[in-house]
Amino acid sequence: MNTAVLRTEFRLFRREPAAVFWIFLFPTLLLVVLGSIPSFREADPSMGGLRPVEAYVPVAVLIALIMSGVQALPQTLTGYRERGVLRRMSVTPVRPAALLSAQMTVQGVVALASALLVVTVGRVGFGVGLPGQPAGYLLALLLAAAAALALGSVVSALSRTTKIAGAIGSAVFFPMMFCAGVWLPVQAMPHTLARVVGLTPFGAAARALGEAAAGHWPGWDHLGVLALWAALLTAGAARWFRWE
Repeated sequence: MNTAVLRTEFRLFRREPAAVFWIFLFPTLLLVVLGSIPSFREADPSMGGLRPVEAYVPVAVLIALIMSGVQALPQTLTGYRERGVLRRMSVTPVRPAALLSAQMTVQGVVALASALLVVTVGRVGFGVGLPGQPAGYLLALLLAAAAALALGSVVSALSRTTKIAGAIGSAVFFPMMFCAGVWLPVQAMPHTLARVVGLTPFGAAARALGEAAAGHWPGWDHLGVLALWAALLTAGAARWFRWE
């Protein structure tokens, strides 16, 4: 990866206040708002005695990944293609692949930084314990990030314009938010619904992160679903992506 391209992409990202807010700050802000509700700080029998604020820490982590992968990445890449940036780069020593790698790195790093902020604020502000199985938590987080970025790349590959990217991204965004547990944590879903949601990338990620947070190694079935989605989406993006 060209380091100059990477630095440039980071600078361009910092100049986008909307992206900085929605990816880096919004997940933590949502956790603070929910954690400020008294009932969210009390144990819920329907969640196995878990406090709702504890259940929403993995959800807030996944929101950052979804925002980054499904919303920000497709808009940026499609915009570059629409404006001819990728075509012009193809005749320079800097290959378009370097820009793609740099953009995915920027989005991934910012999303992971947002996840760290969420975990820190959850611990300091609401007494949420740090992940009891940190290695498993990190593995699940990295697989979820890979799946999110691959999904965003597929959206970019299928979109000829930024308007189409926005439409497809929105169509994917809300189902993925539901699967991540934004409206109803996976732990509180009916058994059948939870099993179906667990077959989606962010449903599996929510289960894996929740298990690791509780001190257990994430189930290999959840990690396997994440890895499979990341592999399939990456293959699809590589097959369908066009520079022009």
